[in-house]
Amino acid sequence: MIKNLIRALRLPFLSASVLPFVFGSLIGRRGFNLAGFIFGLFAVICAHLSANLINDWADSKSGVDSVDTKFYGFFGGSKLIQEGIFPESFYFKLALFFAFLALGCSVILCKILGTFLPAIIYLLIITLAWFYSVGPFSFSYRQVGEFVIFALFGPALVMGGYFIQTGIFPDLKSFILSLPFGFFTTAILFVNEVPDFSDDQKLGKNTWVGMFGPARSFILYVVLIACGFAGIVFNYFLGYLGMISFISFIFIGLAIKAAVILKNYPSDKVKLVQSSGLTIALQTSVSLVLIVSIIWPKQF
Repeated sequence: MIKNLIRALRLPFLSASVLPFVFGSLIGRRGFNLAGFIFGLFAVICAHLSANLINDWADSKSGVDSVDTKFYGFFGGSKLIQEGIFPESFYFKLALFFAFLALGCSVILCKILGTFLPAIIYLLIITLAWFYSVGPFSFSYRQVGEFVIFALFGPALVMGGYFIQTGIFPDLKSFILSLPFGFFTTAILFVNEVPDFSDDQKLGKNTWVGMFGPARSFILYVVLIACGFAGIVFNYFLGYLGMISFISFIFIGLAIKAAVILKNYPSDKVKLVQSSGLTIALQTSVSLVLIVSIIWPKQF
């Protein structure tokens, strides 16, 4: 039961939201609002879990996840609905539960920070997160889901963490610092869309893979990764990141290997599991380096 619940929640993907938020929380250096950080982090986790669950619910409703019922781990959904382990209603109710938990945390943040802005921002974020998967917009079905993921897992998280600690929103510095996170997480989404392409096409789900086709998808993948690393360099020259941030470039080999797999095996789902895992490892590793870079004295 616990193993299936972890699979349904997609817990391994939480690093994509937790690490950018932690990074944003450490930018300000004006003291540290521990209570704000804890409730903000809990809101982030709950909102992410809610989005994961409603995504499985929506893809089951549309039939996308039923085209291929094999569980691959990184893409194609949890398949627990298709395997008859959990009903669709379980996913919907649990998605609502986590959405309301996150709302509760945002209300507490309003009290801690003395402003209604956290609740307003949260409502915008959870609306985008749900409409990424469900109607009337279903962004992930209309080739705009990638923009939503970029915004939610880059600027929203980093700027949100920064706002809780400093009270400043919006802020140009935290926005620019969020760009690498946005690009690397969008790369995770994109690399996971490649193996799903044929299944998605059958049910009318349009993603960025359709603009190039699976055979040339590695090109856009390389562009996303290059933009992520370019963002790190840009932040360094602006003085926002220290020299330590360049340690992240030692992980570029993970992206190269993933791109080679995408190029050589664009329709082999088993092989593409590796490219997904490599991209997740890249995003996690680079995020940890950037966190160290933001807290370590720049002269070192």
